[in-house]
Amino acid sequence: MKGWTEDEFKNKELMAPCGLYCGTCGVYIATRDGNDKFKQALGNIYGTKPEETQCLGCMQPDPPRNLYGYCKSCGIRTCIKEKGFYSCHQCTQWPCDMIENFGIATGARVMKRTIPIWRNKVADLGDEKGSIEWARSECGRYHCSFCGNPLFRGAQQCRVCKKNTADELDGGFSLK
Repeated sequence: MKGWTEDEFKNKELMAPCGLYCGTCGVYIATRDGNDKFKQALGNIYGTKPEETQCLGCMQPDPPRNLYGYCKSCGIRTCIKEKGFYSCHQCTQWPCDMIENFGIATGARVMKRTIPIWRNKVADLGDEKGSIEWARSECGRYHCSFCGNPLFRGAQQCRVCKKNTADELDGGFSLK
C-alpha cells in the first residue's frame, strides 16, 4: 500500500491502545521520513520545538527510544499497561471517561470510530492477524480520494493535489 510498509502494519509499537494508530500520525510520519519542515509545522500546532516533535510509536517498550512528549504522559497508555492489555479494544469499560473527555476532538472521533473496527477484526481473524488487518485498514483510510496519495490523520488537505480532505476523513483539527 502506498505510504506504508508491511513491517509497519505488523509493528505493535505503532498500535496505539486508544485506536489512534501511530502509523497514520503526522509526528510519526515526519520522524520516519526525516521531514524537518513537517516536524516544524506540527510543532507549531502542538506547541513543541521541531526537535521535540518526533516519535516512533506510543507502545515502545519502557524506556521508549523516541516517544513524543504528549504520548509519554498519556493516561490511556498508562491505564492499558496497568490493566495488562495492549489496547482499549480489550477493555470492557470502553469507552471510558478518558476517551469521552480526550482533549483533541479529532482524536476522540477517531477513537470512537476505530476501536469497534479493531474489535471486529480481532473477533474475525484472531488477535495477531486481526490487529495487523486493523492497522492496514487505518492506513488504507488515509489516502486522498482524488489523487490516491497517502495522508496523515488530521490532514486538512492533500499535500500533492491540494484537495480538501478534512470533511472526508476526521473533520477539522480542533481542541476541546
